[in-house]
Amino acid sequence: MAKIIASKNGSKKDVIIKKAAGLFRSKGFMGSSMREIAENIGVEASSLYNHIGSKNELLQSICFKVANDFTNNINEVEIQQTSSIKKLELLIQFHIHMMLDAYDEVFVANHEWKQLQEPFLSNFLHQRKLYENRMIEIINGGIKKKELKNLHPHVMVFTILSAVRGLEFWQQHKKNISVTVLEANMIEHLLKGIIK
Repeated sequence: MAKIIASKNGSKKDVIIKKAAGLFRSKGFMGSSMREIAENIGVEASSLYNHIGSKNELLQSICFKVANDFTNNINEVEIQQTSSIKKLELLIQFHIHMMLDAYDEVFVANHEWKQLQEPFLSNFLHQRKLYENRMIEIINGGIKKKELKNLHPHVMVFTILSAVRGLEFWQQHKKNISVTVLEANMIEHLLKGIIK
């Protein structure tokens, strides 16, 4: 019987979560089974239960890993002694890299979170709302310092987040654009309209 092989920088559980994220992205959470996840890894379904309790636990792990990565990043960005413009640039860069480097996981967190069970659903939504509010605070600070135009902060946040989530389409079609060009162009387009 095959064994789950841990990745170089992660655990066996990380391997399971990554495979589950790929399956949840392609088939949806409800359309996926633990048996299919096991088949994708090349092990018996019973082997998975040595590392993970349930399909719901996998979804929780995926959603909260993504949410925690974004929270940890904004924690680092907020304490930097720099302009609100630079802070927004750093946030946009991180969103782009997450969409490119952890596409399956981010896709699942963006689309399958509705399948989380309580109290995880409420906790996840609360964490997302806090993140958006912290972005709004950065924008409000930039407006007060006259670094940014006096536009509605909620609209700015919605626009930025919608644009980076739109990278799902880029991922699906894989245009011949380098990551460097993609990042520079998105930052230019997203920030040029709000810089004062």
